[in-house]
Amino acid sequence: MTRIGIIGSGAIGSAIARRAVTAGLEVLVANSRGPESLADLVHELGPRAQAGDARAAARFGDVTVLTVPLASYRALPLDALAGRTVLSTGNYYPYRDGRIEELDTLTSTTAEYEQSLLPGVALVKAFNNIVAHHIPTLSGSEPRTALAVAGDDAGAKASVSSIVDALGFDTVDSGSLAESWRSEPQSGAYTPIYAADPEGFARDHLADPGAPVSADQLRRLLAASHRPDVAAREF
Repeated sequence: MTRIGIIGSGAIGSAIARRAVTAGLEVLVANSRGPESLADLVHELGPRAQAGDARAAARFGDVTVLTVPLASYRALPLDALAGRTVLSTGNYYPYRDGRIEELDTLTSTTAEYEQSLLPGVALVKAFNNIVAHHIPTLSGSEPRTALAVAGDDAGAKASVSSIVDALGFDTVDSGSLAESWRSEPQSGAYTPIYAADPEGFARDHLADPGAPVSADQLRRLLAASHRPDVAAREF
């Protein structure tokens, strides 16, 4: 696997793009503002990167990385994504996404809700429980840092796991989309687990350099994780 398309150029999308080109992969990045708005990022990334629209990103390579707010899903090119593996990095943040009844009532996990909005794709969850600036600082760490990967399709999970590995991380299979709450916000296996100083991270997460979490550590954290009270979530 040598190419990935990335829809979304925010902090997580840009961090993944940077790690991808460093690892020798080609990337095509798209956002809602159009390819011209990505000129600086593409220049920074170098010759392995290009900008395009969401349709081009959806068809670029074997896996499409999706890192956009839930409200943006309805504008995605579903026909171009059909039949593809989609790596979703997103979470449900009511301040940004508005209140969503299926999620507040625990009728579905965020990943299951995303899957319902993307019929015909094999959705896999990864990179949703780590902050953007910890991606470069923990990539290739010693011991190697692990990330949770959840999905319903074994082949799609294997494809996503190979990308996560190429970007410098181990993976832990955290189960199906229905079990993906284990790495959602407030679950016990969310972003603070990668903090070098949890108290400092709570005060100013951007100042925290990150600390490795091995696969064995992550397995224990996922096993001990609890399903959060999503209806009470505000951030």
